[in-house]
Amino acid sequence: MDRLWTLNFDTPQGAALPMAGFRGRPLLVNFWATWCPPCVEEMPLLDAFFREHAAKGWQVVGLAVDQPSSVRTFLQRLPVTFPIGMAGLEGTELARSLGNASGGLPYTVVLGADGAVRQRSMGRVTEADLKAWIAAA
Repeated sequence: MDRLWTLNFDTPQGAALPMAGFRGRPLLVNFWATWCPPCVEEMPLLDAFFREHAAKGWQVVGLAVDQPSSVRTFLQRLPVTFPIGMAGLEGTELARSLGNASGGLPYTVVLGADGAVRQRSMGRVTEADLKAWIAAA
């Protein structure tokens, strides 16, 4: 679990996205890919959650288990305001280390301000999930 905070990903624009910078506040980490229909379907909901709850301390990071060129093209069509990291195959291993034994997508993990895993969810996130996770954090 502590491995998460040591990782650095590139953003689609090529900037560094150090995971250590997200420590200390609630964090929703969403593993996704452009070729995954439920991943694409939940993007607007996750973006709305981020915009609504960022001022309350919530953070959202999308880790793309995909080809960088595909992610860049996708985000030009459907931009999001939360940070995206290019996780590639390393993202699959990281998701497994966070409880995703099957390696399926989308996979979402909610970490508390203390860095401990609070929730895990396989499949498309719903508004009800997000409300429950806020209440539990």
